[in-house]
Amino acid sequence: MSCFTFLALLCCGIIINAEAIQPRSSSSSGEYGGGGGKRFSHSGNQLDGPITALRIRVNRWYIVGLQVRYGKEWSNYVGGSSGDLEEIFLHPGESITQVSGKYKSYLNKLMLVTDKGRFFPFGRDSGTSFNAAPLYPGTVLRYISGSSGSVIDAISFHWDNYPTNCPSCGK
Repeated sequence: MSCFTFLALLCCGIIINAEAIQPRSSSSSGEYGGGGGKRFSHSGNQLDGPITALRIRVNRWYIVGLQVRYGKEWSNYVGGSSGDLEEIFLHPGESITQVSGKYKSYLNKLMLVTDKGRFFPFGRDSGTSFNAAPLYPGTVLRYISGSSGSVIDAISFHWDNYPTNCPSCGK
């Protein structure tokens, strides 16, 4: 019976050739924050290219809102409208390789670190700490997801290889 099962699997192509297995590169970190807000995901935005800039709105207590530029296209803005809007631009070929921060019921602080040694702090140093980094060497932040209402309720970070089919990206 087991010989018959093996032959059936072999004929159906379910047994995979070891050479066809590729190493994993994608991973995710989070979700950091509370359970409220409306869900959002930038998974489709990563097709526009790597992360090249961010707009982050902060007030005295929270990270209020986010918008990310993928390649040359800005994502939809998520979050509220109070507080100050800050904007950062990454250098050509620069990527985010680590994100740390703090949260309680909402996102309180973000610290973005790049592969060029630059770091960008936003928000208030209060709450439970987190440190998000990719599981696999050489991978970078490709997109974010989470939930938001009048502030950013929660956030997750999604890591993968830098896109290779992006001639204007600098890598």
